[in-house]
Amino acid sequence: MDRIRSAALVVNTQSRTGQDQFEQACAAMSGLPFDVAPNPVDDPAKLQETMKRVMAEKPDLLILGGGDGTISSLIDHLVGTDTILGVLPLGTANSFARTLGIPLEIEGAVDVLRTGTPRRIDLGMVDDDYFANCAAIGISPQIASTVPHKLKRWFGRAGYLGWATLQFARFRPFELIVGEGADAKRMPATEVRISNGRFHGGVELVEEAQLDSGEIIVQVVSRNGRRGLIRNWGASVLGLESRRDDTVTFHARELRIATNPPLPISIDGEVLAETPITARIAAGVIRVMAPPQPERASQKAQP
Repeated sequence: MDRIRSAALVVNTQSRTGQDQFEQACAAMSGLPFDVAPNPVDDPAKLQETMKRVMAEKPDLLILGGGDGTISSLIDHLVGTDTILGVLPLGTANSFARTLGIPLEIEGAVDVLRTGTPRRIDLGMVDDDYFANCAAIGISPQIASTVPHKLKRWFGRAGYLGWATLQFARFRPFELIVGEGADAKRMPATEVRISNGRFHGGVELVEEAQLDSGEIIVQVVSRNGRRGLIRNWGASVLGLESRRDDTVTFHARELRIATNPPLPISIDGEVLAETPITARIAAGVIRVMAPPQPERASQKAQP
């Protein structure tokens, strides 16, 4: 493992569990073999300013505490640097941490900072905006743009799912266009997942996605309207083979994506863009402290 001599912790204490768990995180990190400079941020508007100040010190390890949206919004600051990212999952879904195999409890996540190894990973991009895990078109942006912030804080994942059910009743399918010109593919869609990682909303949905694959995965729930979307989510939660029945998947380094009508796009849970966009992969642009990788099936196979 790279020797860590300096580390900084930036915590969004306005995330669902950030304020309550900040002191617990600091206590857990007191046993690390390097000092960690804490930087709690209680005003999300000051996160970018805090990151610029912290990164100016060029720490060996930058630990981000918060949810997927917090991590994704700040991850641009690590691109092009030698600083290793550490993840302290304090959000609702914690999909990026799940994709990396990082434990969701504070002690387990801190233990990865102690015993893990730096892993070089890809980031996804929507136009010029980097993201960590997954962007989405469809019901997810509708939920993300309307869910009351305190609902997530008070009721967590259960509250989020309840709000999602309400928004789903108001949702309508749309036309998706992938590519440009004569080769463009058109299809009806209820959800589009632009994925760098496997998890979305805390559920493994895009199992083909790998953080070091060098390609962006666009998975489309295309068949049977809202019924197909319900079936796909249910089958994904239960791990059933039928989760693939209603989906179409595209693999590429770069894809042009449009919808009719134009629709908002949520990027790791935050609505930050609108179609049409170009989705692409930025291969191997950052390093993250992660648990040892399990051997992949292809590596296990014997000749």
